[in-house]
Amino acid sequence: MKMTGAEIFLESLKREKVKHIFGYPGGVVLNIFDLLYDDKKLQLILTRHEQGAVHAADGYARVSGKAGVALVTSGPGATNTVTGIATASMDSIPMVVFTGQVPTMLIGNDAFQEADIVGITRPCCKYNFLANNIEDLAEIVRDAFHIATSGRPGPVLVDLPKDVTVAKTEFIWPEKVDIRSYRPKYEGNKFMIKKAADLISKATKPVIVAGGGVILSGASKELTALAKLTDTPVTMTLMGLGCFPGSHKLSLGMPGMHGTYYANMAIQNADLLVAVGMRFDDRVTGTIETFAPNAKIIHIDIDPTSIRKNIPVDVPIVGDVKRVLTVLNKLLKDNDQKQWAPVRKKWLKQVDAWKAEHPMSYAESDDVIKPQFVVEKIHELTKGDAIITTEVGQNQMWAAQFYKFEKPRQWLTSGGLGTMGYGFPAAIGAQFAAPDKLVIDIAGDGSIQMNIQELATAVINKLPVKVAILNNRFLGMVRQWQELFFDERYSHTGLDVTPDFVKVAEAYGAVGLRATKPSEVVPVLKEAFKINKTVFMDFEVDWHEKVYPMVPAGASIDHMLFDESIEKSAKKKKLRAVK
Repeated sequence: MKMTGAEIFLESLKREKVKHIFGYPGGVVLNIFDLLYDDKKLQLILTRHEQGAVHAADGYARVSGKAGVALVTSGPGATNTVTGIATASMDSIPMVVFTGQVPTMLIGNDAFQEADIVGITRPCCKYNFLANNIEDLAEIVRDAFHIATSGRPGPVLVDLPKDVTVAKTEFIWPEKVDIRSYRPKYEGNKFMIKKAADLISKATKPVIVAGGGVILSGASKELTALAKLTDTPVTMTLMGLGCFPGSHKLSLGMPGMHGTYYANMAIQNADLLVAVGMRFDDRVTGTIETFAPNAKIIHIDIDPTSIRKNIPVDVPIVGDVKRVLTVLNKLLKDNDQKQWAPVRKKWLKQVDAWKAEHPMSYAESDDVIKPQFVVEKIHELTKGDAIITTEVGQNQMWAAQFYKFEKPRQWLTSGGLGTMGYGFPAAIGAQFAAPDKLVIDIAGDGSIQMNIQELATAVINKLPVKVAILNNRFLGMVRQWQELFFDERYSHTGLDVTPDFVKVAEAYGAVGLRATKPSEVVPVLKEAFKINKTVFMDFEVDWHEKVYPMVPAGASIDHMLFDESIEKSAKKKKLRAVK
């Protein structure tokens, strides 16, 4: 029995166990959407913008561990996906984006709503396909999901010309995938792993730097075992938060530009860095020439192009993080642990001293809401068990600094690309992936307006997503740089016309709440968490507040700026305690 290309496409998605598709219809994909009208196994979530669809698919993937799926039309529908695809690419998120395309005979003729989306997205896709033959369609879909989810994950785009989805052929599903030019390496080199074990055993001041690859590999258990076995402190990159328990005594929090003082000091004084599933991003390293000057470096990553790309390393190990750590831990268990126990105690004592010298803190206030206070109370009330998404900017950094992530896949943020407008649609995708979990988007008043139209998506689908807007009426992070480095010349960062977010929420059928003073923060949060609806919480926070610590651009990561008011506040607390 022959099937149309549209039928083959949907059947292929079912074979890949897809349940949710985020999308937006248009002319060249109408025959696919027509089939979805009666389909009981595939749920199409209609977003209000194609960018929102791709970010929602991204959030779905980060929480579920499966490939997110988006379906849009040709031309502007396809080009609207580019920011979401680039976001997923930078953060190595598995996703398959299906775009409609004009009929094959019109490609290249500047037909109505034609765009070379394959060419446009080639730099930000792991791979992309133009499905110009119906005979190949099922195999292309099969290959697309395999490429997106294997090796170093990433987004794959499949362009679907209209005549291919209308044509008919027999459906043949390839049970196995065999791509000759694509062979990810999963097993690490045994000699290099043995060399890594020897270095770890002999190190006196080791630090583990864990990234998003630990989460993508499902290796949090193995990483935690490594840290505990060897008494090695762990710092997690922005993408790695949650891969190691944030409240554990070995946790150093986040390193880098807005990382903790003690993480940066530990890296700069370490004699060994064990870099796991991370890529030495510039926000982590600061000036490369001064980064970890005394340390030998072990680098474990499934992507060979990430190793030695930014930082020279002594022991490169290409392989799946989970598999490599499993072998490494076994070797270390067989080693004599007595040899490192005494020296590690001295090292951990030094790390604890750094923690005491500059703990993560802020100047408290009884008069104005401090944004860090809001994040702390969110953590306190959720007991660290919520899924947190963020927009980008100060809100993102405060969430990373003051919410302690205990488990993987509960932290969703645009780390590599830094995409404003990511958090809210990502929260929608996360809620579909985990319908019983509390999902909270910690947002800024600038970023939330980038995709605020997705309020309709959340309300129509009855999603109890909560959005905590840290409203300072500025593009806060840019304003911070202007204050510190541009003589307080706030060029076009003041949001002079900020909407009433409570009224905006209510206009879409959601619930809007507001807090204007510290005493109202906890009641607003409690009220929001009780309501089984989409809720916008507008927290009017201190606009002067900046993200500290901070490493200025071009500086070494141990040259950090601190808030003088925090230092004064800490001294006053000590004096009160003494009295």
